[in-house]
Amino acid sequence: QVQLVESGGGLVQAGGSLRLSCTASGRILSINSMAWYRQGPGKQRELVAAIASGENTNYADSVKGRFAISRDNAKNTVYLQMNNLKPEDTAVYYCTIKAIKLLSRYEADYWGQGTQVTVSS
Repeated sequence: QVQLVESGGGLVQAGGSLRLSCTASGRILSINSMAWYRQGPGKQRELVAAIASGENTNYADSVKGRFAISRDNAKNTVYLQMNNLKPEDTAVYYCTIKAIKLLSRYEADYWGQGTQVTVSS
């Protein structure tokens, strides 16, 4: 199976920074895109940032200029650097990858368990 483990969440004051990490492990042949989503209280899950295998990135308008996504292919890890955090960034943050498992021809989506980010005003 494929497992994703997130870390780096926590409580921070508005204007502060956090760095989330997500490492994939298991019988992985290749990872294509990697992304972060978030789900705030009473809200739907939304895309925060994504990075393709060629390292093209895209961001939600609400985080452009404040967040940066990056990946380390050797470590099967994706990062989300979050700066100038705002109370409205409070949410559970989930990482997800599109990957092909060993002995499989098909790409599938895999999700982490989520990490809580709370920004106090």
